[in-house]
Amino acid sequence: MTKSMPTNTRQGLNALHAAKAPRSPRRSAGVIAALAAFTLTASFASMNASAQNNNAVASAHENAASAASAPLAAADPSHAKLSPADQQFVQDAGTAGATEIAASKLALTNSSDAQVKSFAQRMIADHTRLARNLDIAAQRQGITAAPSADASVTGSLESLHGVDFDKAYIAQVAVDGHRKAVAVFSTESKAGGNAQLKSIATRALPIIKYHYAMAQQLAKLKGVTS
Repeated sequence: MTKSMPTNTRQGLNALHAAKAPRSPRRSAGVIAALAAFTLTASFASMNASAQNNNAVASAHENAASAASAPLAAADPSHAKLSPADQQFVQDAGTAGATEIAASKLALTNSSDAQVKSFAQRMIADHTRLARNLDIAAQRQGITAAPSADASVTGSLESLHGVDFDKAYIAQVAVDGHRKAVAVFSTESKAGGNAQLKSIATRALPIIKYHYAMAQQLAKLKGVTS
């Protein structure tokens, strides 16, 4: 036979359970508060780190902009003068680029062919960038005169329009002009005496060769022989 629990014992156990029950919510509340505090702390730390990173990026951009807008350094009087070959490269490369740009601007108004105009726009954009790099290097060597286009080429194109302009532009400027430019830049990239000019020629040569290939393809497409 199972013995019944004495009344005093049951009352004691009930009282013990009743006393322990309220502690669980307090402990849960404490844990939740601690987790919330930790979460807020971590969030603030992440926000601070992000703000510091953004400030660093903004500062880097400001420094880069300042460097880009800084005036070019004046030519160093003690710097060795350019060799005749390097001087010739500056002159020939400058004239070639100016001629490409001037003739291609004419193409935008005198040509009625969409493909010719597209090629001309590409030449204006690319040769403007190449000319800017060459001008900076030349100025640092004390050469301040701006290059001019070949008047004999641009003059022969000014009075032409439509198909007649396209044929002359493709033959004289696109094909023949880039053929000559490839030779000029190849020579400087191999035998240039000035390190900066030689580097510019070396980096520009693949672009000019690509232009030459584009010109040959355009000539073939339009039935132009040069």
